[in-house]
Amino acid sequence: MPVVLVPADRVARWVENFTDRHGGAELAVDGGAFTGLAEDGSTFTARLPFAEGYGGSADASAFAAAVRAPDDWGVLLVRKGGFAVARLHGAAVVDSKVGQRHVQGRTKAGGQSQQRFARRRDNQARQAYEAAADHAARILAGLLGPLVTGGDHTAVEEVLADPRFREVDVAGPWLAVPDPRRGVLEQAVRDACSVRVEVDNA
Repeated sequence: MPVVLVPADRVARWVENFTDRHGGAELAVDGGAFTGLAEDGSTFTARLPFAEGYGGSADASAFAAAVRAPDDWGVLLVRKGGFAVARLHGAAVVDSKVGQRHVQGRTKAGGQSQQRFARRRDNQARQAYEAAADHAARILAGLLGPLVTGGDHTAVEEVLADPRFREVDVAGPWLAVPDPRRGVLEQAVRDACSVRVEVDNA
């Protein structure tokens, strides 16, 4: 089912447009989510960011008003080519770091050359993950709220395997991002704060 990310200030308009497109809709609150069932059978299920449940009224403006970023939370994005980490207070970045590391690409050579390239690539990736872990541990030390992650699953797991992250609360959603750069990190923060809407058009 397609998922749309909708910033809080656009939620009311999004619901209005959904209702207009589908000839009216019955709005409800179900299982901690804000839902809509249209006359033509189309549906949407909207969930608050940071895995928060919603228990307010079945009103788009009320639902939008319930969207809040935590007072202390973080973002960690890791891929083989680099990392980005940020600590935030609400929507404001308190501290951040973006870093790139070169990791050898795959080679078509065979035999010992292929094995040598593979070892080099693995070593480079490990060093990149260690660098990411060091910066993340410094920036996220004592983090009280959730950590939103994204990038490459294996890379993120390698970084979070560091004992310094044992107490970190990893929350959804997972952010699918390209190699982390400053702009990618900024967009990831916006996406993490957005409402996730699952849409099923009849």
